[in-house]
Amino acid sequence: MSEHADIVIIGAGPGGYATALRAAQLGKSVVLIERDATLGGTCLNRGCIPSKALLTATRTIDTIGRAQQLGIDATLSGVDYGALRDYRLHIVDTMTKGLAGLLAHRKVTVIRGQAELIDHSTVSVTPSAGTQQVQRFRNAEIPEDAGQTLVFNAEHVVLATGSEPKPLPGQPFGGALIDSTQALARNQFPSSAVIIGAGAIAIEFASMWHAAGTDVTMLIRKERLLSAWDRRTSMALTRELKRHGITIIDHTSVSHVDTGVNLGATVHYTRGDDATDHTAYGEVVLAAIGRTPNTSSPWFASNGIALTDGGFVVTDAYGRTNVPGVWAVGDITVGPALAYRAYEQGIVIAESIAGLNPPPVDDDAVPQIVFSTPEVASVGMTLDEAQKRDDVQEVKETLYPMLSNARMLMSGSAGSMSVVSGMRASDPDTEVILGVHMMSPVASDLIAEAEQLVGNHVPLSQAARLIHPHPTFSETLGEAMLKADGRPLHTR
Repeated sequence: MSEHADIVIIGAGPGGYATALRAAQLGKSVVLIERDATLGGTCLNRGCIPSKALLTATRTIDTIGRAQQLGIDATLSGVDYGALRDYRLHIVDTMTKGLAGLLAHRKVTVIRGQAELIDHSTVSVTPSAGTQQVQRFRNAEIPEDAGQTLVFNAEHVVLATGSEPKPLPGQPFGGALIDSTQALARNQFPSSAVIIGAGAIAIEFASMWHAAGTDVTMLIRKERLLSAWDRRTSMALTRELKRHGITIIDHTSVSHVDTGVNLGATVHYTRGDDATDHTAYGEVVLAAIGRTPNTSSPWFASNGIALTDGGFVVTDAYGRTNVPGVWAVGDITVGPALAYRAYEQGIVIAESIAGLNPPPVDDDAVPQIVFSTPEVASVGMTLDEAQKRDDVQEVKETLYPMLSNARMLMSGSAGSMSVVSGMRASDPDTEVILGVHMMSPVASDLIAEAEQLVGNHVPLSQAARLIHPHPTFSETLGEAMLKADGRPLHTR
């Protein structure tokens, strides 16, 4: 016998739980199914939250290292790895329990088990690996055994099965060759590490481990980190990480990794057109070359859910799949695999189901952030992207010298800021901000204002009149807008 709900959601990561929270807010009955012991998916448990907790801690080491330059006598006597582990676990535990409590408050039914889509309106749940029964949570922290199988019938089913780290071709993770989940689970920082990859995950681990004293070598395929980003920003970050002491070897192609019988691993790679075999050794080798969508379960195919060649679920702008009544959200959909994009996707799906006719997610206004030291952030179009678009014209790029800002100068960090502006075809008489790209110690916070300007198509002349407090890092964005508007104040 099946139970009924308006919406059944498979996966309790950011996309899944955002859908659940908004749908429940709109009066829908919601069942949220998660196979893991805690809610929150990769972001809360194995990604965004634990990694940022460790980055917060290791930045303290950077601050101590710079203390003498500021006239302060401070030294680092060591790292208490037990306390650091407890700090990381406490942050994760606080966030996941808070989420469980919020879902309970909204009266979302949470089920722990392995879900399978039987047809477009039916979901079967069996026990998760390592458990004897399906568990139902009527209270946030008190599970009830619910038998060997639960079946739910729903008007709508939302797929939010997430993603997992992508291994090197033909070489699974094992031994000293680790993925980001294993890297975060380590209770000590390695003495040396080779990182394969040039994206956000690779860069954040490089910054974190280097700050803690790890000898870090990065092997990247192209000439710079974040090669798909604004060129000026990515080049600035590449130079800055090298200046900090991280070894970055460009134009590499990894052939294989020897994990051997002893500790550590050796990476074999070639460089450029040279076929010579080069090697790099590390106590650990982190492969951070992307993530793979979790869409390989047989029921995706048996239900006829359309996938791209890369395994992503094909959806329309609102999250609808080709199967009526079935929706998809988060990392399994095409586009940036970011928690905050998944939040908005979930809200759009919930509101679409409720008949509110929301606007779809605007990927041009989804910011991207790397929590390196210094941070980099980007939103909207790069100059190259804007110049290739048919819906914008008279594109220009404005560069702002970040070290003309007092707070940047005090930080001791290099910086970069570029503003891309132009006219949209829908309003050819108004110059608007099309993109903002930056590197600074607090880029992750500054990009929020830029997102509002880009996403709301704010005219450049209006954006340039917004007042920013002095002296702050936020002045860099204000001054860049003034310069883009043709009336710079503290710059030429």
